[in-house]
Amino acid sequence: MSATRDTAQAADLLTWYDRHARELPWRVSPAARAAGVRPDPYRVWMSEIMLQQTTVAAVKSYFEAFTTRWPTVSDLAAAEDADVMAAWAGLGYYARARNLLKCARAVADEHGGVFPQTLDGLRALPGIGPYTAAAVAAIAFDLPETVVDGNVERVMARLHDEHLPLPQSKPVLTDYAAALTPQERPGDYAQAVMDLGATICTPRNPACGLCPWRSACAAWDRGTQAELPKKAPKKRKPTRHGIAYLVKRVDGAWLLERRPDSGLLGGMLGWPGSEWSEEAPADAPPIRAEWKTLNAEARHTFTHFHLRLTVKTALVPMERTPARGAFVEAEVFDAGDLPTVMRKAFALTSP
Repeated sequence: MSATRDTAQAADLLTWYDRHARELPWRVSPAARAAGVRPDPYRVWMSEIMLQQTTVAAVKSYFEAFTTRWPTVSDLAAAEDADVMAAWAGLGYYARARNLLKCARAVADEHGGVFPQTLDGLRALPGIGPYTAAAVAAIAFDLPETVVDGNVERVMARLHDEHLPLPQSKPVLTDYAAALTPQERPGDYAQAVMDLGATICTPRNPACGLCPWRSACAAWDRGTQAELPKKAPKKRKPTRHGIAYLVKRVDGAWLLERRPDSGLLGGMLGWPGSEWSEEAPADAPPIRAEWKTLNAEARHTFTHFHLRLTVKTALVPMERTPARGAFVEAEVFDAGDLPTVMRKAFALTSP
């Protein structure tokens, strides 16, 4: 593909984007950007971290809550870990929340509250990988970096009729994306390709008749767009089992335990429980009590496995001391601060 064609294709997409850009709470519209409004790197970074493996619809309310409560990176850096983890509850992939705090504190402490304006500077921050660094560099600072997410991979696979399956095809698709990235308006262009994948070049039933790149699309020309991108067969997810112990004190307080920083749900408050394994879990009650086993299980699916939790409940007197965890007073306890799987267990205790 020639450089001239690359430039023309980018221009065609930007023309489409100027008319059809999605309105998103973290985005500066193309019209505003043309008028000189610059994106806030903090908001761009926050949105990109939240959007990892999560939908735009799920992220919007969290983004607005976070940026209202902590409007600058320095505000977030000064926040209590427990407050940030509680605010993140329900969004999933909790390592992102821990990395969010690490990165905010690095920007505040080492960079005076100002994000580095180079790709290498962004890559050096904790919790920022190649994709996020490229996205922030392009969108916040208008640098011509190649931004490749799932939407972009799909667009490139169809545009070039690439049948090599993901993830093997990632380097090839990145090369295709790099060849199209323009020097002019690279930030708008990066968002335009993502919008194209999200609204037109969708996983199922792409609206090819509305696509600004239809005439250049090899898959459309050959009728293969519905097959692409191809993906390697997924491995079957194993099922792990565990026990969650929901202990209520007679005054209404609940027994909670903060999970270790490393591992799944790291740093989050949750119900004391057993290990999660593919074998039958060993009973490991956190307090002496008369236990009742509920008839229903709390079921949840993580990236690499399914989880089935047996839920055991108990009511204990005021003087009973737990072997681990601590009681949270009824007026402070909020099930909404718990991760999703823990909320599912709690919901089973409701009449």
